[in-house]
Amino acid sequence: MAKSPPWGLKWRSSTLFIVSTVGIGLFTDLFLYGIIVPILPYLLVNRIHLSHDQIQSHVSGLLAVYAGASVLFSPPAGIVADRLSNSRQLPFLLGLIALLLATLLLFLGQSIAVLVFARVLQGISAAVVWTIGLALVLDTVGPERLGSTVGSIFGFISIGELAAPVLGGVVYKKAGYGGVFGMGLALLAVDFIMRILLIEKKVAARYGLLDAGEDGNSSQEQDRDQENQGGQDGHEEEQPLIRKQEVDQYKIPEVRAKAVRLFPIIYCLKDPRLLTALLLALVQATLLATFDATIPTVGQEYFGFTSLEVGLIFIALALPLVIGGPLAGWLVDKRGPKPAAVFGFGYLVPALILLRLARPGGTHQIVVYCALLALNGVGMAVIGSPSVVDASYVVQMYDKANPDFFGANGPYAQLYGLNSMVFSAGLSLGPILSGGLKDVLGYGNMNLVVTYRLIL
Repeated sequence: MAKSPPWGLKWRSSTLFIVSTVGIGLFTDLFLYGIIVPILPYLLVNRIHLSHDQIQSHVSGLLAVYAGASVLFSPPAGIVADRLSNSRQLPFLLGLIALLLATLLLFLGQSIAVLVFARVLQGISAAVVWTIGLALVLDTVGPERLGSTVGSIFGFISIGELAAPVLGGVVYKKAGYGGVFGMGLALLAVDFIMRILLIEKKVAARYGLLDAGEDGNSSQEQDRDQENQGGQDGHEEEQPLIRKQEVDQYKIPEVRAKAVRLFPIIYCLKDPRLLTALLLALVQATLLATFDATIPTVGQEYFGFTSLEVGLIFIALALPLVIGGPLAGWLVDKRGPKPAAVFGFGYLVPALILLRLARPGGTHQIVVYCALLALNGVGMAVIGSPSVVDASYVVQMYDKANPDFFGANGPYAQLYGLNSMVFSAGLSLGPILSGGLKDVLGYGNMNLVVTYRLIL
């Protein structure tokens, strides 16, 4: 006897609900990562009782611990996601539980050790939500709509990057630590409910809900079926996804290495285009982490800002991301990732150098610093999508040319796990390098060294 379909099957498995759930998950991860940034210096002084000369190194260290944990756990998350043929929902939920525990420990922790452990749990959660979440999006919309869908999600979660430091500073000023973490727990509750309700397309198809196509398969599965059927109807498509002359370029010979069989995406790393895309992600993350690590201390040291004012100054950097991110992603879809990457990174060279103009002072210097941050925000918006779009394209070509090599789900979760690992490595390096350079050389000279690294 067939099982009766779950309640609300149609809307719970709809593309809109699945993409929204992943978007909320990524938003929650970024929000809870960013909400602690403006209050970390005050937490370390008021609760842990560190001296002021120890603050920058500990702020940078706590940011780096989060990223380091994500580096270690992203590849395993990708392997697990690609090998789970039944459902990606369980590991998606486990990642949220890790985030809940991390939030509680950050609220209750009274020592550096507890705070470090909490940031490790946050890093594990980030590895899971970014790796499995993006793979779930691909399962739902297919590779043809991946760029525009990811662009829309990134535009939405940029609001989290903007809102988290601002709200963290505002709520801490008005309601203290309890208010800040209460806000985080409320967002976690919404995220948990949506992840519980989610039903994947392939699960819905078992109950006869043929949403994606006549056979009820997900978009990704339909693409694979079309590849296997190629030319059986007596004529070929006018513009096939992979032209015959391209097949040899992406064809993978028989591989016996155990490491490649366990983690097949490793073979794709022979492609210089994929390596370049991952390098761009590393540089992007390093720059983001540099801003996260230095803006709070610069606001405190140069302008005597409170936590509220430190949170508000993040608006100058994040607002261009919110406005420009979706537009830049649309242009990448239309013109390709290379022009955007060349322009974005080239633009950031003078923008970063101009940060040397920041000086301690009053209102005039605050306006100058905010204007300089906004200029850098424009550049960060432009470089936000080229790396992931280009990497996805390369791996899609390998998958289409070798459908049996990567398994039923393809190598996409492994790709996003690898991308998350590289991005997290940048988040780890950024605070350590920028914090140390700022302490030794000062803020202006630190930005000069960061620019030099960007040029290289």
